[in-house]
Amino acid sequence: MRVKLYSIGTRRPNGPDARPPPYMASRRLWLVAASMMVCFSAWGANVHPDLAEVKKVYLLPMTSGLDQYLANRLTQVGRFEVVTDPAVADAVFTDRLGPAFEDKWVELYPPPPPPDEENKSKEAKAAPGPRNMMEDLPTGPVNRISSFSRGRGNIFLVSRKDRAVLWSHFKPAKNTRVKELDSVADDIADQLHRDLKVKK
Repeated sequence: MRVKLYSIGTRRPNGPDARPPPYMASRRLWLVAASMMVCFSAWGANVHPDLAEVKKVYLLPMTSGLDQYLANRLTQVGRFEVVTDPAVADAVFTDRLGPAFEDKWVELYPPPPPPDEENKSKEAKAAPGPRNMMEDLPTGPVNRISSFSRGRGNIFLVSRKDRAVLWSHFKPAKNTRVKELDSVADDIADQLHRDLKVKK
């Protein structure tokens, strides 16, 4: 009977400590790479389907004048047409949401009055009734606190059609220097361009 002796540190040819052949290591590497690609593809698939339909964008004023830098970068990329008239825009860039944004939205896009109220308004102007003394009381502006903080690094692209947030990105600026703001705007424009390419 033959007895095989193994010294300390010697690996068994077919044991659990045996090294995998080179082709197995290469295969594992390819499997990891394929898994990462699937994860990135799934992440990019969450882009809103209406984002690709946006052609013209309007930018609301942002903290530290970031809207100016972003308009410059978007124009350079050429994917969107930056317009100065909100009436012709497909979507609006903003750095905050909440009641303050809603008030600004109504200012940009006032809803048409209902037909009944419009007729009543015309009749009231034609035949004025007794004066309402409450109209003479001074009224000041109503300050509404936004539910979202402004200037914290969030950027939203809101559809004009249904007010849906089509795209968002988080990139806070470290300071208010020109170089930093331009870098943030560059990052925003690049990320939006990459997400649109994934969508296609």
